[in-house]
Amino acid sequence: MSLRAKLLSLFTLTVALSVGLVAGIVSLRVESAFERLDGQRSEALVEQFRREFSRRGAEVREQVEGIANSESVQRMALNLSRPGADPAPYVDEAQSLAQAHHLETLDLMGDDGTLISSAEYPARFGYREDWVTHPLDWAAQGAFLRTEEIPDGMALALIAVRVVRINDKNLFVAGGKRLDREFLSSLVLPAGTRALLYHDSGGQFAPQSVIDASGTVANTAQLAPLIDDVRKQPRELSRAIAWTSDAAGAETFHAIPLQGPQGELLGVLLVGSSRRELAQIESHIRVVALLVGCGGLVLGILLSGWASARVTRPVEELADAAQEVASGNWTARVDVSSDDEIGQLAEAFNKMTMELIRQRDQLVQAERVAAWRELARRLAHELKNPLFPLQITVENLIRARDRNPGQFEEVFAESARTLMAELANLKTIIGRFSDFARMPKPQLQPVLINDLVRDVGRLFQAQFDAGGNGRVRPELDLDESLGAVQADPDLLRRALENLVLNALDAMPGGGTLTLRTRRRRDGVTLEVGDTGSGLTPEECSRLFTPYYTSKQHGTGLGLAIVQSVVSDHGGRISVESQPQRGTTFRVDLPEHPPEVLRGANAH
Repeated sequence: MSLRAKLLSLFTLTVALSVGLVAGIVSLRVESAFERLDGQRSEALVEQFRREFSRRGAEVREQVEGIANSESVQRMALNLSRPGADPAPYVDEAQSLAQAHHLETLDLMGDDGTLISSAEYPARFGYREDWVTHPLDWAAQGAFLRTEEIPDGMALALIAVRVVRINDKNLFVAGGKRLDREFLSSLVLPAGTRALLYHDSGGQFAPQSVIDASGTVANTAQLAPLIDDVRKQPRELSRAIAWTSDAAGAETFHAIPLQGPQGELLGVLLVGSSRRELAQIESHIRVVALLVGCGGLVLGILLSGWASARVTRPVEELADAAQEVASGNWTARVDVSSDDEIGQLAEAFNKMTMELIRQRDQLVQAERVAAWRELARRLAHELKNPLFPLQITVENLIRARDRNPGQFEEVFAESARTLMAELANLKTIIGRFSDFARMPKPQLQPVLINDLVRDVGRLFQAQFDAGGNGRVRPELDLDESLGAVQADPDLLRRALENLVLNALDAMPGGGTLTLRTRRRRDGVTLEVGDTGSGLTPEECSRLFTPYYTSKQHGTGLGLAIVQSVVSDHGGRISVESQPQRGTTFRVDLPEHPPEVLRGANAH
């Protein structure tokens, strides 16, 4: 990935993370504020319910006390306290009293709890209500919740009980008001809230027992888990209810258990608060975050373009200059246009190239001196061998002429043959050194490496078959997908012949010679391998040194010539070898030699 792309990715990621983080924090803060406001609103509504509950309880208590203290009830209690009194005449008394005192339920019961008159369910005349006979101080007891039986079923009511006692006989007056939709409609609800009432009749959750100010509420199955939790352990609970997949339709319900005098659960008041406002605010935050994010991305692209133009352009110039230095143009320079770190880097690069040129010149000079010294040493060594026989032969001629002139002609003929042979040897030695000194520049043209390998293989076929102690078996492993490379066919052929000769010399007892070609990313690879005795690491490190040889006969120029040819083509030669495991020479050639080499060849 380029530096420009990295900067763009960095700016984009930074903007996206920043916008996402801010949007997330704002959403959390908004949700927290909404939950806090919703809790305050629910608490206010619950407190309103409690006040309304207390107010109605006080009204019920006062109204029941008024009925108990009324003249008609006192007279009724007096008549029923007489022995053998008949309660039948009072069957309808509760209805008129309930209407007069604005009560929805009213039961008049005798001393044993027998129902004398019922305003809400007259047909229950004669039923016994044992709960009123419990030894309680009803005068001190306030209003409480109780489930009352009505013709349509059961109803939750807030009732109070008072006792009229005459002649040791009790007349129980139990009256109250129902907690139904009229009660719910009396609550003043803020916008976005509603109140539901669930009458618990025992058993499983009954959806039809959930009502609001308009009546029975439909589709209340989602409330079952909340109500079941309250039934298991009566306490106030809050829970978010999602009616549909639309988050705007969700509500937060605050459940308040409604308990009887013995702590039994009789119902649950549900205060629901809509989450539509929160959903709309969160949706608005997401839209704003998306818009800000898009704007941030555009800004990030612009900033990354500006930063990359300011940062990457000098870096690219440095990279181009480094490529030029790598290709051989040691005079490459970079313009220093700033005093910052990039400018310091450019200035350091220029100083480095100047230092490299200086060191290169010193190295070249030192190498030239070393090369001439080595050439002189090797030349002296090579010439000393034939010069010694020449000197001995001339000395023998002089002695033969002085001591035995009669045999001079015979000695002269033999000495002349010796002189000619040694002079020929000198000529050969001088010719080899001359060839190495006059290595020509490559004449580039398209060359098919596979065809060149096949030609060299055919050239040495006779030597493969006529090995000294064993036959050499050639193996060709050629990549047929190779195309042509720009090279000098004559120089490459000469280099390949030297490598093959070197491999044959390494296998005097026969073996396998492998010639292999492979395609690589920017050129071809040529390998020449043998199964000879191999080389030590030290021998491998000195193989390409001119005049170095491990053979008894040789000038040590063969592999030096190969390296020179490969180097002139912009390639590289390497060797891999282990003792007793053979040797492989690998030549990497570029498909197109570097511009510097092509330019030198053109001249």
